[in-house]
Amino acid sequence: MTYLVNVLYIVAFALFILGLSGLTGPKTAVRGNWIAATGMGIAVVATLIAVRNTAAINWILIIAGLAIGVVLGVPPAKKTKMTAMPQLVALFNGVGGGTVALIAWAEFIETDGFSHFRPDQQPTVALVVGSLFAAIVGSVSFWGSLVAFLKLQESIPKNVEKGLIRSAKLFQAANIALLIVAVGVAVYIGLNAAPGNETSGWWIVAVLVAAGVMGLFVVFPIGGADMPVVISLLNALTGLSAAAAGLALNNTAMIVAGMIVGASGSILTNLMAVAMNRSIPAIVFGSFGGDSAAAAGPGGEQGTVKATSAADAAIQMAYANQVIVVPGYGLAVAQAQHAVKEMGDMLESKGVEVKYAIHPVAGRMPGHMNVLLAEADVEYDAMKEMDDINGEFNRTDVTLVIGANDVTNPAARNDPSSPIHGMPILNVDQSKSVIVLKRSMSSGYAGIDNPLFFAGQTSMLFGDAKKSVTEVIEELKAL
Repeated sequence: MTYLVNVLYIVAFALFILGLSGLTGPKTAVRGNWIAATGMGIAVVATLIAVRNTAAINWILIIAGLAIGVVLGVPPAKKTKMTAMPQLVALFNGVGGGTVALIAWAEFIETDGFSHFRPDQQPTVALVVGSLFAAIVGSVSFWGSLVAFLKLQESIPKNVEKGLIRSAKLFQAANIALLIVAVGVAVYIGLNAAPGNETSGWWIVAVLVAAGVMGLFVVFPIGGADMPVVISLLNALTGLSAAAAGLALNNTAMIVAGMIVGASGSILTNLMAVAMNRSIPAIVFGSFGGDSAAAAGPGGEQGTVKATSAADAAIQMAYANQVIVVPGYGLAVAQAQHAVKEMGDMLESKGVEVKYAIHPVAGRMPGHMNVLLAEADVEYDAMKEMDDINGEFNRTDVTLVIGANDVTNPAARNDPSSPIHGMPILNVDQSKSVIVLKRSMSSGYAGIDNPLFFAGQTSMLFGDAKKSVTEVIEELKAL
């Protein structure tokens, strides 16, 4: 049976890697998810086989845990709308981190404060260090992900969130103290881990509490503009904590799966940070977002906006050679992806070439816009990444911006004083004509003005994105 377990683990690891490779493109993403899920199923079966003869095993608890997990996990995954997917990802990731922290706590209790060890948990260093690392990082990930979920769900009042952002320096100072406490107590526990030397259970509770509060304080002051990077970073932390727990439990599957998640999450976090032209420490310790006044309205300091109608927008696009659609979070909120797809089909039937420009940090999580458009059956080849599409804006007749703000802000390129200066953006302002669909002139999630809205070639179509696109469709039908 030992050989069977090892073979099953190897198969599971191969499926993890194959599934992850499938997530590199929209065409293979669904298949990649299924492959990775199959690998995890095999890993679970292998683990159950490995522990089948353990005297302390309680199959009733295991079956109950599996049943509860299915009941709590499947319905939200099936019913959650694509607009709320970032929140779901943050919550599920947090649950993973919390699970790892509880495993570390359980190991501390089971070994009477690391005072005795089972033969399969040797070496002692792996158990102690792995458990303590998992306790700290898993707790940070759980509570930080919970705050990220509340921010994405917009459950935190705006005035409270602005106050939290303004208190960033206070939180940073507190985090340093909490980190010292968590690590210091963990070191104390580790140094006292010896046969017959039982450590009080309150010490591990102190580690979990200090790390948990630190997780809250790390994410509290981070603005919404940085949330995609935060989600990716917390995901990487959860993976690393799972790998550490695997070392403590001597479980190969947890080690490999955790390292895959940690490595891929770290790479993605770095890519997201590069896409914003910001370092990860700058995001964690010097965030911005949500603390600026709303953008100037008509006649404000930046100039006067020019409003348009659905009829005018339809005429402009119907007689264009190329139209580029730039989706943003406003498209997700309005659930306008299907209407956008219908509008794109109508324009193509009139001989207009339609492309979709995707910014790496558009929306609230990596790949958010790709997923929404794919749900509406937009052709994968029509979705263009920023580097591939930026050279085409200067020869584009009309660019339709739907709820995107910060990723189209030319201040990132032209204004050295802007908080987002240097961040790569979609060069929408180079188009011959720009139509922006927004509910109002309020600023984006980064909380800063967008000069694009006041540019001479830009016109604003105010209202709900889905309603506005539907009106454009009706006008296109009449042409």
